[in-house]
Amino acid sequence: MHDDKSRTSTPDTLPEVVIRYLTAHNARDTATAVSVFTGDAMVIDDGNTYEGTAAIADWLDRSATEFTYTTRLTDAWWSDATHCIATQRLEGDFPGGVVDLHYRFTLRDDLVERLVIEV
Repeated sequence: MHDDKSRTSTPDTLPEVVIRYLTAHNARDTATAVSVFTGDAMVIDDGNTYEGTAAIADWLDRSATEFTYTTRLTDAWWSDATHCIATQRLEGDFPGGVVDLHYRFTLRDDLVERLVIEV
C-alpha cells in the first residue's frame, strides 16, 4: 500500500539505472546488472546480505541458476527523491510457484547504493 507521500510510477518513469538493472537481471546478464551498483553497494535478499560488487555478482550468478522463472513488472513508485520501489511478479519452479517481490532501491549518484528484495 502506498502512502499519500509516494507517487505511483510506471516503468517508463523509473530511473534508467533501475530499468537497466531489472532488464539485465531478468536476462540473467550479471555483468550489466552489477554495473548499476556503487562500489560499496549492499543487496539484502531472502535474509542474506551481500556487500560490494564481487559479492553481488556471486549472488546474481547463483540466483540466475537456482530456479527457472519469468518476471513481470506489476507496479512501480517513488517513496522520495532517492528511493523507488518496483514490484515484480515471479512465476516459476520455485516453492509456491508465484510470488510478488518488492525491489526497494536506494540511489546515489545515478547508481544503486542499496537494494532490498522482499515479499
